[in-house]
Amino acid sequence: MNSNPWVTKYSGPNPAADPRRMRRIIAEDPEWSLATVPRLVHLCIAHIVRNFAVRPLLTELPAQHKASVLAQLPCSLPLQVTANLVSDDGYWRRCCLQCWQVCDPSLHGGSWKRMFFERLLKKVVEFFVPDTTEPRVVLDLIPLCRDSVNRLEIDQLLPPVRQAGDRPEEEGSDTGSESEGLTTDHFDFNLLLNDLPLLEELAVTYGVKDCGMNFQWNVFQFTAQDCSSLGKAIHDCPALRVLRLPRNRIDDQRLRVLVRYLMNHPALVELDLSHNLIGDVGAKALAKLLLHSGLQTLCLCDNSIAAFGAKAIAYKVRRFSSLRCLNLRLNQIGDEGGEAIARALATSSVEDINLASNELSERVATAISKVLMRNQTLRGINLSCNNIGPEGGKQLLEGISMNKTILECDLRLTQIGQESEYAIGQILNSNREQVRDATCHPAKASRVIPQGVSDHFNTSD
Repeated sequence: MNSNPWVTKYSGPNPAADPRRMRRIIAEDPEWSLATVPRLVHLCIAHIVRNFAVRPLLTELPAQHKASVLAQLPCSLPLQVTANLVSDDGYWRRCCLQCWQVCDPSLHGGSWKRMFFERLLKKVVEFFVPDTTEPRVVLDLIPLCRDSVNRLEIDQLLPPVRQAGDRPEEEGSDTGSESEGLTTDHFDFNLLLNDLPLLEELAVTYGVKDCGMNFQWNVFQFTAQDCSSLGKAIHDCPALRVLRLPRNRIDDQRLRVLVRYLMNHPALVELDLSHNLIGDVGAKALAKLLLHSGLQTLCLCDNSIAAFGAKAIAYKVRRFSSLRCLNLRLNQIGDEGGEAIARALATSSVEDINLASNELSERVATAISKVLMRNQTLRGINLSCNNIGPEGGKQLLEGISMNKTILECDLRLTQIGQESEYAIGQILNSNREQVRDATCHPAKASRVIPQGVSDHFNTSD
């Protein structure tokens, strides 16, 4: 037994040295850890992100740090800061998904930034109330989106707010015969279009969505002032290539005003005036427009054009026009107008013609058959919902059998008979097969179809 007082008996390991029994230090920050001390560069990036609205440091940063900053930027930053500074599509993708549940950037050239500003501008214009909304709402947005807007589709335009004493009882008539004194002017596009240098496609419908029991004809009226202001704005928009004005109750008088502004437009190639009130006088004005413009597509579906208007258009198409697609579906051109259009196709550049639902008969089928025997340009024709009959079907079959460029021919509800319909279908299938072969073997294209046809045919049908 050791009695030395300076020697203590060993009693095992020191409990204080056991890491399992060490005191634990709990930080006030639950995310703090002794093993992960933030790097200085990360602290700097976090500081830049927090103060980006005050001091937007982005162009001065190296590429790898710039990407880190963009990935952390909040979507709530003011557009005055980000619009002309941030071009990263990832940031604008987050902004779009935060604003809208359904997003398809393919409708906006595949660009998320373009989609964001086109939809934002659309919303601002559609909810602009004349004489109530400050024009500054639009004017302040233009410098931010002017380089990102190529396509603008306006589905509604709100009228001015009426006061309680400004609404007469007879204004609620359902006849549609509103007097000019009860009409209301809408958004003035001169505020906008002049400052959008990249705008190439514009679609406008004057009306109100979801108006419910507050329906009034005057809110759907394309007024004289609306017509004049829109025409002037389009005239001052030289990059515009596509103009669509469907369902606007545009009559002959309004159309003649529009045509004056569209004359000699440097870029306009497509015009859609479907579902309006255009008659023969308006068709004559459009025929004049074909002479003084480079239009390639003209849609006049569902109007009131009769034989006289069809003849006027046919005359210009035959002699002076570079038109490639003409849609006259749901009009009343009749056999007289249909024959005029058919004769125009013989020497025109039209590739696609739609004459569906136009009260046509065997006479027009015979005229078109004669054209098909020598026409090497036409690729598609629609004669559906006309009373062509069995004899007319035989005439069409004869003409199509001698044509190697026609690829589509819609003959539904024409009573041509099953035999003619089947034979025509077989010929069209053969023509399409030749186009596919020419596309796969370009060396054979020159002896299969005329030059240019395969370029415009979709091989996926």
